[in-house]
Amino acid sequence: MPVNDNKLARLAQERRGKNKTGIYDDEPTVEDRLARLEEEIRRLKIEFDVYFNGGSKRAPYDTKMRVESHLKRLGDDRSLNFAQRYHFNALATRYTSFREMWRRTMQGREEGRDAATVARMSVRETATPFTRSEFSCTDVRHDVQTVKGVYDALIEAKRSCGEPVRDLSFAKFHRLIMDRTETMKEKIGSDRVVFSVEVDGGHVSFKAKADK
Repeated sequence: MPVNDNKLARLAQERRGKNKTGIYDDEPTVEDRLARLEEEIRRLKIEFDVYFNGGSKRAPYDTKMRVESHLKRLGDDRSLNFAQRYHFNALATRYTSFREMWRRTMQGREEGRDAATVARMSVRETATPFTRSEFSCTDVRHDVQTVKGVYDALIEAKRSCGEPVRDLSFAKFHRLIMDRTETMKEKIGSDRVVFSVEVDGGHVSFKAKADK
């Protein structure tokens, strides 16, 4: 009997020691797992929004698979009480709604029926064909009038192809070509730079080369 008592006491002491070191305390509770799932669904929605708005070239399928894996594990967990099961069902319903919305949007993109694609197609069908433009400049920093002409031609070409122009301000464009032409002049040893803007195969081609 004393032997058994000593054995039970030793096991209890080991459990207390493990709790103190965090071995058991680090294991996530059901509430922790539900909170994590809710956060991952929220993050996944943001990632899909970024993708559909053109901010990412690849759909967030990795995050989607991770969310679905967590949903399955929690759904199969029979230890959930009534409140936890209710919370889980609400999250699962929310995710199902998002997934259906993403599916319809993806299908629309593939068929060219989403708003952005339709807008680009409409612009291409109604736009006047762009005529190639060429500009010569010896002082990109101070010859603002010529640089503005290059910028206007580039914007016109982009619009004729249905490409977005919102993020390309003149100030940003001016800084960009100043940096590039300075590097080009140092390599070639020429002050004159020739800019050309044209549309080739439905895409804008913008080139800058030093004129020897």
